[in-house]
Amino acid sequence: MIKQCMVAALLAATGAASFLAIAAREEHTFEVSVLIPTRAFYVIPSEPDWIQRQQILPWDVATSRLGSLRKYFDVRHDTSAIEARLELQPYLSNGHAPDNIALRVRFNGVELSHAVEPRLVVSAADAAVGSRVLLEIEPQQPPGGYRAGDYYGNVLLLFNARAPGG
Repeated sequence: MIKQCMVAALLAATGAASFLAIAAREEHTFEVSVLIPTRAFYVIPSEPDWIQRQQILPWDVATSRLGSLRKYFDVRHDTSAIEARLELQPYLSNGHAPDNIALRVRFNGVELSHAVEPRLVVSAADAAVGSRVLLEIEPQQPPGGYRAGDYYGNVLLLFNARAPGG
């Protein structure tokens, strides 16, 4: 009788343990999205996950040099060239203006400025078939050298489809 009770208790415990093992589960919820550009005009990052995040420029301790940022964009315009300009002069700041670090911005090898007039960055021929072009953001060493601190800044690029025949 005791053996039967022990067997019954052992079976009950095993059944409860297997139920708990089956009941354990993990769930993960994540967002999925896609940007499908128009076929007529687009300028989008080739790697879309970087542009919404802060980009950290690498600091080389051995040479006391600040590294640059290099990212690719996919571009297309089916009727004419693509132009670009900067909305504001780009720089990194630690809150003390004399320590600001100017940033040189090139798109497809063309240096951009915040002048009102945009610059041609992709020819009509290259834009018509679509191209992958490089964005380069290069810090310019201040005259007195880099000063210690936490620096932050923004680069605001504006892209235009050049008027046909323009």
